[in-house]
Amino acid sequence: MTLRIRWLGTVRYTDAHALQQGLHHESPDDHLLLLEHPHVYTLGVRADMEHVLVPPASVGAELVRADRGGDVTYHGPGQLVGYPILTVPGKRGGGMADTVAYVRSVEQLVIDALVELGLPDVGRLDDYPGVWVEPGSDAPRKIAAIGVKLTRGRSMHGFALNVDPDMAMFGHIVPCGIPDKAVTSLAAEGIGVTMQDVVDVVARLAAERWGQSGWERADVVWREHHADLAPFSRGEGPGEIVKEQAPRQPSARLTGRLAEAGVTEGLSISSRKPDHVKAKVRITDDYVRLKKTMRDLDLVTVCEEAGCPNIFECWSDGTATFMVAGERCTRKCGFCLVDTRKPQPLDAGEPDRVAEAVEHMGLSFAVLTMVARDDLADGAAGHVADTIRAIRARTPNVGVEALISDCKGDPESLQLIFDARPDVLNHNIESVARLQRAVRPSAGYARSLSVLARAKAAGLTTKSSIIVGMGETDDEVAQTLADLRGVGVDIVTIGQYLRPTTNHLPVARWVPPETFEAWAAEGEAMGIGHVEASPLTRSSYHARQAADHATAGAGARTDVV
Repeated sequence: MTLRIRWLGTVRYTDAHALQQGLHHESPDDHLLLLEHPHVYTLGVRADMEHVLVPPASVGAELVRADRGGDVTYHGPGQLVGYPILTVPGKRGGGMADTVAYVRSVEQLVIDALVELGLPDVGRLDDYPGVWVEPGSDAPRKIAAIGVKLTRGRSMHGFALNVDPDMAMFGHIVPCGIPDKAVTSLAAEGIGVTMQDVVDVVARLAAERWGQSGWERADVVWREHHADLAPFSRGEGPGEIVKEQAPRQPSARLTGRLAEAGVTEGLSISSRKPDHVKAKVRITDDYVRLKKTMRDLDLVTVCEEAGCPNIFECWSDGTATFMVAGERCTRKCGFCLVDTRKPQPLDAGEPDRVAEAVEHMGLSFAVLTMVARDDLADGAAGHVADTIRAIRARTPNVGVEALISDCKGDPESLQLIFDARPDVLNHNIESVARLQRAVRPSAGYARSLSVLARAKAAGLTTKSSIIVGMGETDDEVAQTLADLRGVGVDIVTIGQYLRPTTNHLPVARWVPPETFEAWAAEGEAMGIGHVEASPLTRSSYHARQAADHATAGAGARTDVV
């Protein structure tokens, strides 16, 4: 059983909780999630609301009720939160998990880390969980809170170690319900270390303690400020379509983000593509017919908007992917060709027109995708749900795959789509942890995993996609596959990145076909139901076939749109 250690940066509490739950229920491996939260007060199952002294919103914090033990506590920037999701041994090797021994193990991990970081007089305080500075003195000070939950022999929640948080935030609550004991931090105790210093020590000690059967680690990019998701900023226009003879350079913004992730070299724009990433142009009668249907009904396809290399193959076979909620996206991902001008209002008639197209073409499986609509309260989730229901109303037996944005991680918005019950819920992770900031600055690795975990918990067949050739390593692709498997993803697609214009990320490498084949085998060996991997694979490529592989017995389907 491998221990998979992840530094995830700043993650909203609700996203982290959904990810924990997914890993707890679905993963065959052990995990240690290391992260920071935005300002949040959490209430344990036995929390007393009188211990919350001010309205949390008045000090810029959320208030969340958690399913861990304990009273109220604070999480925020400058505090290292660790969530071990482990299989915990039973008492004397059998029976119920030994909760006391496990809590002691978590406490000891933190104690050992603090001693190594230069704070020697730390330990436990009788009758008070957590880790304390000078526990034998007249003025013990709490430096780390511990709160865990064990069910089915697996752990959730964990520890919160104060590195250098805003200590004033603890003054707005009675921390852990203990009114007569002080709270401290490494910085307050005169230990000047960075968050990365602390994470490195904790990760290494955790690997020694819990990773005897093997361990590995992956990090999102380390950043000095506490922002997981960059505020959206529109791109630099459509750019020039890449031609092999056009020697242009990427923008300073994209180059900077890549350098931040450790990617300093890429292939020249003028370098020729290998034959295995060149799609053949085939303008057939079916291609012309499908294009006419889309134009007659004033519909948009991601095939055209994203410059998909498979458009001629798929459209010649009568297959395509509808893009709903408009054709303008409120995010500017480094690989994507979709328009990023100010979005227009939603078209209320679009769901019915999509349903009409599905019926008119006699399809049995329809694929929908959407632009990100951060300008809307629900992220256009209701519009997507309306489209699914419109298709079902006209053609009840048609299968539907919905490729969705993260809807800003809002549980209620996501639930609107889940309640429409698409046959496949697709949300793309897009790249490995280290490259998330460069590849999609307005999204997050942990948030995407949490969306997939929520969908799986809702009983849906889940799917995701990885784009390679942007600076990742083969090992990082395997780590990402493991994370997708960890939250129960049923279908994964992997394809080669093709730079669409001079304003987009450069291609770092051309991945050979045999490497895609190896990834497909590795992913399926991990337990993913189906992995579709090849240079020209895209998220909706062979969607029906992938769904059939992952949901055996669902019935034969003949077309995809």
